[in-house]
Amino acid sequence: MLTAATIAILVVMLLAITRCVVGPTLYDRILAFNMFGTKTVLLISILGFLMGRPEFLDIALVYALINFISVIGVLRYSDSNEFKHPPQKHPSTKEDK
Repeated sequence: MLTAATIAILVVMLLAITRCVVGPTLYDRILAFNMFGTKTVLLISILGFLMGRPEFLDIALVYALINFISVIGVLRYSDSNEFKHPPQKHPSTKEDK
C-alpha cells in the first residue's frame, strides 16, 4: 500500500514538473513549484517511514519551511516592477568614428 502511495506521489511530482516547465503563466509555474515541494515533503516522510528512519520527518519539516519561504520570496519579487519590466539596454555612449 505504501509502495503504491510512493509511486503515485512520484507520478504527481512528474506532472508538477511538467506544469512548471510548460505553464502558461508565471503564477502557474510558481504554483507547480510549490506543489512539487509539498509532494517532496510527502515523499521524504513516506520513505522515512518505509526505511524505519524517523529522523527523516525532521528533514521533511525543514524542507517544508524552506519551500514555503522560497515561494513567498519569489511571489514578492514577481510583484515588483523590475520583474514585470526588465531593464532596457541603453545604447552605448561611445561615438563611432
